[in-house]
Amino acid sequence: MSAPANPYQNAQAESFMKTLKVEEVYLAGYEKFGDVATRLPYFIEEIYNERRMHSALGYQSPNQFEAQQVRQAA
Repeated sequence: MSAPANPYQNAQAESFMKTLKVEEVYLAGYEKFGDVATRLPYFIEEIYNERRMHSALGYQSPNQFEAQQVRQAA
């Protein structure tokens, strides 16, 4: 949550929630909670973290960016 009078701390979470809704939830048309429980972890791990390019990370996926950071630190 954001501190009082500081709306910028929550920007990353809001951006992720928008992406989740637009790219997965609205398109999937979930009918049961079990569908959500099965599909959302897949979306986050396999699509959002593995394949989806992020402009803030130099157009890399989060996993690619993290691996690059580890290689640079070594």
